[in-house]
Amino acid sequence: MTMHAYDELYLNGARNALGNMLHFAVYDLKKDLSDFHKMFINSGIAERFGHGESALIAGCSGVELAYSVIFKTTGQYCSVKPSFTSDKTPEYWAGWALAYYQWHSNISFAGIEEIVPINEIVSMYSPLHEADILKYVDVMDERMQIGSDVSKLARLRAYAGLTQKLLSDRSGVSVRMIEQYEQGRKDISKASAETILRLSQALHCNMEDIISF
Repeated sequence: MTMHAYDELYLNGARNALGNMLHFAVYDLKKDLSDFHKMFINSGIAERFGHGESALIAGCSGVELAYSVIFKTTGQYCSVKPSFTSDKTPEYWAGWALAYYQWHSNISFAGIEEIVPINEIVSMYSPLHEADILKYVDVMDERMQIGSDVSKLARLRAYAGLTQKLLSDRSGVSVRMIEQYEQGRKDISKASAETILRLSQALHCNMEDIISF
């Protein structure tokens, strides 16, 4: 049985915060949704949020989360004020639903994004936004299972926008070795810690993201 990511007591607040963050990023900050979601992941805030850090899931509004993402990734303070609305946009729903799935599955936001990108989640808005959240969970579970048949290293590399050659150049791991890991001819979980560290640094992810689902 999968352990949930954090205490359910904080779930509703976390869902609203993530939904509001994505809505604010798109409609007020005028950010591309996919680009901003990657900023959220690369900032380290997604990992802390996914682990249930109370200062984030209970102590920050969606707007404050977005401000933190901007500062962590650009070093700049954001002064854009939110335009308050009661409308629940597809982007809001995507964040609201994604927060539930991350809590339910205990898979990192980066791990989910590798297989089901945020834009694909937004495309699920109709008709899933009117369905029970567990229907969304079933759809996500199926989509994650299909995606898991693809090499994890290959998904991470694609997510980072790198060719095998570029990943090799940045990590110092040979192209041949990367090919063998991606094609399953070598088990990456048995690679040296140094190799996995180099790959994770080049891909801007955690070491465990490479060797575990």
